[in-house]
Amino acid sequence: MERGAKKHPLSNDTESGGRHVIFLRSNRDIEIVKHHGRRITTALFNLLACKMDDGPTRVGIIVGKRFGNAVRRNRAKRIFRELVRQLHPDLVPGRGVLVFPKRDALLQSRDELVQAWRGSLERLHLLRPRAY
Repeated sequence: MERGAKKHPLSNDTESGGRHVIFLRSNRDIEIVKHHGRRITTALFNLLACKMDDGPTRVGIIVGKRFGNAVRRNRAKRIFRELVRQLHPDLVPGRGVLVFPKRDALLQSRDELVQAWRGSLERLHLLRPRAY
């Protein structure tokens, strides 16, 4: 990297160990997934996914003001970020995923959310096959 050049926030060589690589942050990338992604709807969230590049799969969490006040929106984002971190090593590479949580997600137990999340990822073939 040239002297004085800024690092891209999604680059693999972040000082924090690369953990920011798993989240979609660029508006351009989010719009690509919105326009080209395949949608799955559940009672707890909507999920959009499409092929992006050869890098790791990145996930964006979109929570609009319609969801509720700031406390509820931030809680939903925290919950879904944790779901993403938990299953990220099992995701196939090269995809862009957007999650739109629904209000009912805040009322569910963690186990129910994990089950719905894993089931949706399996339906979209985003999980690597398990080695038994």
